[in-house]
Amino acid sequence: MELDGKACAAVGQNGLMALYDTLFSQLDMSSAQLLVTDNDFRDLEFRRQLNETVKTLASLKVIPIFNENDAVSTRKAPYEDSSGIFWDNDSLSALLALELKADLLILLSDVEGLYSGPPSNPNSELVHTYVKERHEGVITFGDKSRVGRGGMTAKVKAAVYAADAGIPVVITSGFAADNILKVLNGKRIGTLFHRDAKKWGPLGEVGSRGMAVAARESSRRLQAMSSQERSKILMDIADALEANEKQIIAANEDDVAEAQQAGYEISLVSRLALKPGKVSSLANAVRVLANMEEPVGRVAKRTELSEGFILEKLSSPLGVLLIIFESRPDALVQIASLAIRSGNGLLLKGGKEARRSNTILHKVITSAIPKNVGEGLIGLVTSRGEIPELLKLDDVIDLVIPRGSNKLVSQIKASTKIPVLGHADGICHVYVDKSANMDMAKRIALDAKTDYPAACNAMETLLVHKELVQTGALNDLIMELQVKGVAIFGGPRASSLLDIPEAHSLHHEYGSLACTVEIIDDVYAAIDHIHQHGSAHTDCIITEDNEVAEVFLNGVDSAAVFHNASTRFCDGFRFGLGAEVGISTSRIHARGPVGVEGLLTTRWIGRGSGQVVNSDKGVVYTHKDLPLQG
Repeated sequence: MELDGKACAAVGQNGLMALYDTLFSQLDMSSAQLLVTDNDFRDLEFRRQLNETVKTLASLKVIPIFNENDAVSTRKAPYEDSSGIFWDNDSLSALLALELKADLLILLSDVEGLYSGPPSNPNSELVHTYVKERHEGVITFGDKSRVGRGGMTAKVKAAVYAADAGIPVVITSGFAADNILKVLNGKRIGTLFHRDAKKWGPLGEVGSRGMAVAARESSRRLQAMSSQERSKILMDIADALEANEKQIIAANEDDVAEAQQAGYEISLVSRLALKPGKVSSLANAVRVLANMEEPVGRVAKRTELSEGFILEKLSSPLGVLLIIFESRPDALVQIASLAIRSGNGLLLKGGKEARRSNTILHKVITSAIPKNVGEGLIGLVTSRGEIPELLKLDDVIDLVIPRGSNKLVSQIKASTKIPVLGHADGICHVYVDKSANMDMAKRIALDAKTDYPAACNAMETLLVHKELVQTGALNDLIMELQVKGVAIFGGPRASSLLDIPEAHSLHHEYGSLACTVEIIDDVYAAIDHIHQHGSAHTDCIITEDNEVAEVFLNGVDSAAVFHNASTRFCDGFRFGLGAEVGISTSRIHARGPVGVEGLLTTRWIGRGSGQVVNSDKGVVYTHKDLPLQG
C-alpha cells in the first residue's frame, strides 16, 4: 500500500513538535510551531504579521520553530521539486533570516562544515571561510545525507544567498556538543560565509594542504643544493636578523606590552621577551649551524653487495616538520635554522601572544631564502583553527614536534596519526645519596629548581637517602630551598616525618618555585621511584660513591641521566648541538635534546653494473664492508 506523503507529514509534524516541547521544557523554555508554505511569502500582509509574531514570541522567551507545511503544500514532490521562493529547510532558513533581519544564520549539518571535496576523501580540507570568487565551481560535493532534501549543495546555495544579502552564515556540525555556543562566542569552527570575505585575504591564499605541499616541494629543491649553498642561506639569514633588529625588537615590545596588559603570568612574559643582545645571539647561533659539518648525505655504512654493486646508507632529511610552540619567539629562529641545515620543509605555529614577533621573524627569514628554493620552505600558520586540519595530513607532514605545556603535547598526541616527537611532562628528579657532598648537593638542587623553574628540565622532585634525615642534612637542604622561595611538599614518608604538606601526586610538574621531597631507602628505591612517578626526561644522582653512581646511571631509563650535575644541563645548546627543536622522551628515533641529527633519517643508494636477481641464481653475494670514503 502506498501511503499519502502529505498525510504522513501531518502526523509526523505532531511528533516532531512533541519532541521539541520535551527537550525545551528541560531547559524551562517553551517552543512554538509556525508552519508556512511557499505561497505565503507572496503576501505582504503575511510577511508583516510574521515579523510581529516572532517579535512577540522572542519577548516572551519562546523559541519559534519554522517548518514547511508539507501537509497542505502545493509542491508535488517535496524532495524533487525545487521551484518557488524556497524549496527546502535550508533555503527557508535563508529566507527567514532576511525577512527577520537576523544577525547570524547557523546551518547545522552532519559534517564539520564545507569541505574542498567529499568529506570521505582524506585529501579534502575543511574550508574555514568561503570566498565565492575562489571556491565557486572548484569544490566537489559528495553524496547528500540520507535525510533532508539537498545535502551540502543546498546549504551552500542558501548560505551564499543569505551572505550576499548581508547575513553572516556559519555551516557547522549539529552532532558536536556546544557548537552553536562556540559559533556565538566567535570560535573558528565550521565554514563562514560573509559578503566581505574576499577582502579578508588574497585570492591566492593557500590552505593547510597547499602550505604543506609547498614546504615539501621547496625542501626537495633545498636538498638538491650543495652544502655550501645551504650554508650561505643560513649566513644570509643571520645577516638579515641583525639588519632588522630594530623592527624585530619593536614588534616584540608590542607583544610584551599586550601580554602584560592581558595579565599573563610573569613566567610567560619572561619567555616572550627578546632581551637586549638576544637578536645578535640568535644570529651567531645561526652562523654556528652554518659552519657545522654537513649533516645531509653523510655515509653511515658502505657495503659491496656483489662484485660491481656498491650500497651506501646515507643520512637524509625527514621531509616536512610541523612545530607547534608557545610563547618563545626565539624558538622560531632556532627551529627554522635547524630545518634549513637539515634540509627539511617546515610549518610553524607559534602562540598568539607572540604573533607580531613571529610574523616579523618569519618575514625576515623567508626573505633570505633564494627564489629557486621558494618562500614556501617555511610556512607560518597564523590561526589555531588550522591545526586540526594540519594534524590530518599524515600523507604530507612527516613529524610533529609540540613545544609547550604538557596539556598541549597530550592534546597533539591524541589528535593525529603523524608521529609526534616530544614530552608531555618534565618531571625531573634529583637523588641525594648518603655519600653525597652536601655543599655540592645544595648547589645542584638549588640550580635545578631555581635557575628556571618553568623549564621542562627543572627539578620537580628531590629524593633523599633516609640516613640524611638523621644527620640533619635533609633539613639543611629544605631550608636552602625555602630561603630561595621554594614551596616544599612531601611524599607520604617525608610529609609524615617532617610535618610538611603532602603533595597531591608524586607525578606532578609544578613549573614554578615548588617541589616534592621524598625519603627513600637506597639507590634501588630511588630508581624504582623514578620509573614509577617520573616522565623519563632528565634525572640525576649526587654521590661520591662511583659504584652507586654507575648503578643509577645504568638503571634509570630516562632520556638524560647525570652524575653530580644539574638537570638544567639537558639542553641542545648546552649539549653543543647548536640549537634544539625540543626535548624528546620518545624511545623511537631521537631521544633527549633534538638538534640537527634528530631531524634526519636514512636512505639507501645503490650503484650497480647491470645486476639482476633472477631468483638469486645470477648473483654472488659478497656483503663486504667497505671504507666510508670510496
